[in-house]
Amino acid sequence: MCDHCGCSIVADHEHDHGGGNDHSHHHHTHPKDEQREVEVRRSIFSRNDRLAERNRGMFMARRISSVNLMSSPGSGKTSLIERTLDEAGNRYRMGIIVGDLATDNDARRIRDKGAPAIQVSTGTACHLDAHMVHHALEKLNLDDLELLFIENVGNLVCPASFDLGEEARVVIMAVTEGEDKPLKYPVIFHGAAAVIVNKMDLAESVGYDRDQALENIKKVAPGARIMEVSARTGDGMADWYDWLGRLSFKTGRIDKGSVRTY
Repeated sequence: MCDHCGCSIVADHEHDHGGGNDHSHHHHTHPKDEQREVEVRRSIFSRNDRLAERNRGMFMARRISSVNLMSSPGSGKTSLIERTLDEAGNRYRMGIIVGDLATDNDARRIRDKGAPAIQVSTGTACHLDAHMVHHALEKLNLDDLELLFIENVGNLVCPASFDLGEEARVVIMAVTEGEDKPLKYPVIFHGAAAVIVNKMDLAESVGYDRDQALENIKKVAPGARIMEVSARTGDGMADWYDWLGRLSFKTGRIDKGSVRTY
C-alpha cells in the first residue's frame, strides 16, 4: 500500500488538483525520524477518512450511487464505462470522474459518449484521494446524477488504502493479466464488492485458466460478486447492469446481499 511506496507522505492536501498534484515523496532513512513518519501517515489517512465521509454524505443526501473502479493499467476500465454508457445510458443518469497521472484522453473518450466527465490529473500520485474527488464533484451537477463512476488511477496497490466516499468498490482484472493476480494483490481484491473479469473474448487465445482464476478470486474476496464480461463485444454486460441496479443509494434501499457498503 502507500505505506510502502511513500506517496502518502505529503505535506498537505489543501491545494488545487486541477492540473496536477504535488505529492512530494519524503524518504526517512535516519532512525530519529521513524516516529515522525508514522505520525504523518496517521494524520493523512485520518484526514482522508473525514473527507471521504463528507463525500459519502453528499452522495447519500442526493441518492447518488458511487462506484470506485480500480484495476491495473490496460484492464479496460474506460472501455467498460463506454460500453455501459452505450447500452445502459437510458437506465441511469451517469457521471464520471477519471483519474490519471497525465492527459485527459479517457475523459474525452467518455464525453464523446455524451456523459459528463471530469479529469483529475494526479501528477506523480498513483491514486485518487477523497480531497481530489471532492474538488471534482464541485464541477459536476450532482442533482442531475444518480450513478457516479470514479475511475481510479491504474494501480492495484495504493488505491486500496484510500476511501473516496464511494458506496462500492469494484476491481477489474483482464484475462491477459494472469490467473494469480488476486493472490499477488490480495488487499485490493479483499475490499471489493464485485470483481469483473474483462476481455473474456481473448480467454482462449491467451490460454486463460478460468477455473484457477475463479478459485483465486474467491479465496481472497469470498463475498464479492464475480462477473465475466467482454467490454469490447458486450458479452456478459447484462450481469453488470443488473448489479448496478441493486446499488442502495440510487434505489433508496440497502441490499446488503449484493452490495458491500463502505
